[in-house]
Amino acid sequence: MDMNDCLFCKIAADKIPSRKVYEDEIFCAFHDIKPAAPIHMLVIPRRHIATLSDCAPEDAPLLGKMILLIAQLAAQLGIAYRGGNTNDTGFRMVINTGPGGGQEVYHLHAHLLGGKRPWSRMG
Repeated sequence: MDMNDCLFCKIAADKIPSRKVYEDEIFCAFHDIKPAAPIHMLVIPRRHIATLSDCAPEDAPLLGKMILLIAQLAAQLGIAYRGGNTNDTGFRMVINTGPGGGQEVYHLHAHLLGGKRPWSRMG
């Protein structure tokens, strides 16, 4: 897919409206239009990478920053796990990869899911 036709590239470039919760020069995060949980955000790199399988060893810093950003967003949204015996805190991060993995948009993205369970789907 050409990045000019990519839905998420267009969202990152503000060519398609979204409900963004975070953006910087590397990443963009926004609400999923079909949420599977009370809190359901998508975190994408601005650079077009089709799938996790397309990442190379030199993408390790990007992927690490992406995971840390997800933890930071979870904390800001009040769903970060802080330890203890409570079962009402925590979140799920999911990266669907390829058709067998349930990927629907071919631009690398991670789902951040949280809030009261059960959720309608995994993300």
